[in-house]
Amino acid sequence: MTTNLATPGRALAIAAHPDDVEFGCGGTLAKWAATGCTLHHLVLTDGSKGSWDPAEDTVALVARRQDEQRAASRALGGGGDATFLGWPDGELECGRREQRAVAAVIRRVRPDVVLGHDPWRRYRLHPDHRNAGFVTTDAIVAARDPHFFPELADPPHRPTALLLWEADEPDHTEDITGFVDTKVAALLEHRSQWRSTMHVENEADTASFAARIATRAADAAANTAFAHAERFKLLTDI
Repeated sequence: MTTNLATPGRALAIAAHPDDVEFGCGGTLAKWAATGCTLHHLVLTDGSKGSWDPAEDTVALVARRQDEQRAASRALGGGGDATFLGWPDGELECGRREQRAVAAVIRRVRPDVVLGHDPWRRYRLHPDHRNAGFVTTDAIVAARDPHFFPELADPPHRPTALLLWEADEPDHTEDITGFVDTKVAALLEHRSQWRSTMHVENEADTASFAARIATRAADAAANTAFAHAERFKLLTDI
């Protein structure tokens, strides 16, 4: 088990939906931002199915979730930088057009570290999470090699590391002691998801939600010297 990458100059977190980044690596991003890292969010779907209300205005929901994602980025210490590719929620595929679009962002942002869903997690039900992980890994290959998508405006770029969250076999731990509250604050910016994803009905429930997130982070820090942590599968031979 390795621990604590050096703070990257730029980090690109790639998620299927708004709020996935904050759940998966919000504490790590907050820690890095506090020591000078520039944060970038890339959200692949429009989040239009993120409601339990069958009468929800989905056009308004998409706009709201984009605003929430920018606010979450700022809460983590970033500048609110977020790119939205807008594929329909629940219909994300891992094809050439998706790989090209993500490779283009990687070449434009030029991150030192990319973070994303682990596509090999067993028994993962949501197809967007699986496909987002595979799009990310495939796009890293495409972004680094000049004969993939040579028509793109920006030159090839090879990140130094890929961190995959929710891994079945994590082998890297990031200490997020002191940044759990920041992670929670960023998550709570996704107010449209309070009821459906976070099981928060109102402001009174936010304390119990924060306690659940802190417990998960404490569990992730088991067998380390840290109070709270996030765990990943780390790939550096990319």
